[in-house]
Amino acid sequence: MNLDLEGKRALVTGGSRGIGLAIARTLLAEGAAVGICARGEEGLSKAAAELSSQGGTVFHRVVDVADPAALTEFVGATATALGGLDIVIANASASVSEGPDPWLDNFRADLMSLVTLLEAAAPHLERSAAAAVLAIASTSALEAGVLPTANSFGALKAAMLQHVSAQARALGPKGVRVNAISPGPVFFEGGVWDHIRAGVPALFEGAVAASALGKLAGADDIANAATFLVSPVAGHITGVNLVVDGGFTNRFDF
Repeated sequence: MNLDLEGKRALVTGGSRGIGLAIARTLLAEGAAVGICARGEEGLSKAAAELSSQGGTVFHRVVDVADPAALTEFVGATATALGGLDIVIANASASVSEGPDPWLDNFRADLMSLVTLLEAAAPHLERSAAAAVLAIASTSALEAGVLPTANSFGALKAAMLQHVSAQARALGPKGVRVNAISPGPVFFEGGVWDHIRAGVPALFEGAVAASALGKLAGADDIANAATFLVSPVAGHITGVNLVVDGGFTNRFDF
């Protein structure tokens, strides 16, 4: 299928590894130009070099998305470097934080970074003929108990979903689609579920057994769904939370 992404300009936060890197890689393969950010300079530089080897335009900058001024500046710099913005993907997250204040970490890095990103990107997106925003949430927003330490993560991801729904209504008349994806457990090297497999194998095997497909998602599974949702092919889809979990959650939307 031709997703009509040739020449589109995309911004992806948290683009140095895992889901974010897979999304950037897939968008580039479909002909889009991509701007990525992450907190770690070494990992970001490595990711940018890998993406650049695919061909196409790749812009990158070290940014902590919990810093509103830095994130706003990154949006403007990316729009300048790429000649505008058609696609914005909020992927960066504090994940399942075990720091001294996980609620504040997830509030700043997950929820408020999405708010800031939308506010900064909206003027650029409104000039696009195919504008799309995508937030990467989690099935932790839908069901409790998967990870014992995921309380703040799930709660703030749920707040993200409400904001996505509200912004789909607010920005729809301006031609901007806003959607979300809620992945279930996603396995990639160095990711949360990689560490769980090594440190808490019973929890890992339980998650695999809970999936209707009998396996965890890979980052590419989420990237493929994300690329479709932000493409013009999905041009009449907005205000949707697409669950990509291999049947991990026991639910069905009517």
